Amino acid sequence: MSRRTSRPHGSAPAAGAPGRITQESPCPCGLPATYGACCGRLHSGAAAAPTCEALMRSRYTAFVVRDAGYLLRTWHPETRPPSVDFDPALRWKGLDILDTTEGSAFHATGTVTFRAHFTDDGRADSLHEQSRFVRHQGAWVYATAVFVD
Repeated sequence: MSRRTSRPHGSAPAAGAPGRITQESPCPCGLPATYGACCGRLHSGAAAAPTCEALMRSRYTAFVVRDAGYLLRTWHPETRPPSVDFDPALRWKGLDILDTTEGSAFHATGTVTFRAHFTDDGRADSLHEQSRFVRHQGAWVYATAVFVD
């Protein structure tokens, strides 16, 4: 997911808000595992994302839990912003992976097309994006994105 310069604003509290995700919580990325066994391992540095889809899922989850450090560490240095701004009212609700190209252990680049669902002042909306990932110093990193709609 890319850094958006204009974020939706709202005030509706929702389940999955920052501070409510524990190691035992279902992982927000949508895979059938706990946060601690899934994206939490990547956020803590205990494991690295083996594919660009795994990195995309972990970056989505980093937006959910507001882990700016992880987002910046997994952003290519040529496109990385100086900081990540989180809208305190935005609530991420779910992630749909729509397509992937390349991005395995045998590739140097890959893309993930996804739809990330959120609420904005109680109104449902979504972000549809194709993210491009590359290997940098042996690890997958987010490089750029194209908004699909």
